[in-house]
Amino acid sequence: MTVQSVDTKNCDYCSGNGYFQLVLGGTETCASCGGTGKKVEK
Repeated sequence: MTVQSVDTKNCDYCSGNGYFQLVLGGTETCASCGGTGKKVEK
């Protein structure tokens, strides 16, 4: 049995949430990962 490892690192800016919790309420999509929560390799 072979186990394949998928490299899924969380985004450094939003900690893998895909959004930021705003102080005044509501959320904002993380611009770094586009809301996916995954680190984008450039």
